[in-house]
Amino acid sequence: MGIWQSLSGPPEYRQLAEKTGFTYEQIGVLHNRFKHLSHNEDTLRREHFYAIHDLAWNPIRAQIIEAFFDRRNLIPPEEGSLEEIHLEEFVVVMSHFKPPSLSMTDEERDSVRREKLRFLFNMHDSDNDGTITLAEYRHVVEELLSRSVHISKEMAVSIADAAMLEVAGITMGHMEPDEFYEGITFEHFLKLLNSFEIEAKMNVRFLNMNPSTVCY
Repeated sequence: MGIWQSLSGPPEYRQLAEKTGFTYEQIGVLHNRFKHLSHNEDTLRREHFYAIHDLAWNPIRAQIIEAFFDRRNLIPPEEGSLEEIHLEEFVVVMSHFKPPSLSMTDEERDSVRREKLRFLFNMHDSDNDGTITLAEYRHVVEELLSRSVHISKEMAVSIADAAMLEVAGITMGHMEPDEFYEGITFEHFLKLLNSFEIEAKMNVRFLNMNPSTVCY
């Protein structure tokens, strides 16, 4: 940590920087956004996120918002959910979108990739049982397809079911007719997204960040 960081910014920034890897400047941007969203209150609640205009049209808005209140996404992770969050929880959740450093070792990059994928997995494992069930997967697919006037709810369910069967074939191999596919485990999730460049897709670029738009 540079000398300028240790001498500038509110005292709580130091702990947040150590916990998340953000610089003081980045934490300052997030702090401003936190104050903007909360209307200068000390905590953020779900209704603050639901008031974000650009999120209103996101088909998985509910999952995105819930991620901020999911204790599994904190450091260290816990179980259950929060009714409101403080600046620390907000910054910690946003740290899952921090771009990887160019100086990272392969081991560190693999760890960051795993953490980002765990975050995405948690978003869809709504009942926190360690498995994305067919019902949970159907809900996500239905939400994603709900904006299309050309796809009925029945068609969306059929697409979700077909996709889950394909996942079962990839992760479990051949299944007998009487076998039941319980769902996607995290290890299955890692296997499915093995070639997906999550490091490049799931990040916030602070050099282009505007405090009024971050978190959209």
